[in-house]
Amino acid sequence: MSEMVLGEARVRVRYAETDQMGVVYHANYLVWFEVGRVELIRQMGLDYKTMEREDGVGIAVVEVTCRYKAPARYDDELIVQTRIAGVRGSVVKFAYRVVRAADGTLLCEGATTHVVVDKEMRKAAMPARYAEAFRAAHVPVETAEDES
Repeated sequence: MSEMVLGEARVRVRYAETDQMGVVYHANYLVWFEVGRVELIRQMGLDYKTMEREDGVGIAVVEVTCRYKAPARYDDELIVQTRIAGVRGSVVKFAYRVVRAADGTLLCEGATTHVVVDKEMRKAAMPARYAEAFRAAHVPVETAEDES
């Protein structure tokens, strides 16, 4: 696969998502990571609801990293760019970039690591169609962090 699969979701900052300094409260980026992740999976022709209903599993977040670069403010339109950063067995990692739509400024970048779990929150096998799609969508990307 020569091209990275990149999902895009747009969100607009609501007043309630800002803090007393007038900038987006840091935890809201984690919510937007989820919006981006769900949209990427949907754009791949898959969805969480089907995974939960038909396969009896979900993907639990086990790790989050987030680096803030610039503030977002009320009414900014943001683009959440999401890609598959890695997949191995029951583990899948997603990477995110949040940019301001108006000027392309990078506001935040981060990653989430997930483990496939059953209804009792025990590690489970990733359903084959998800594993295949995630592997096909994963293209390693070198980052500055990888170079240090």
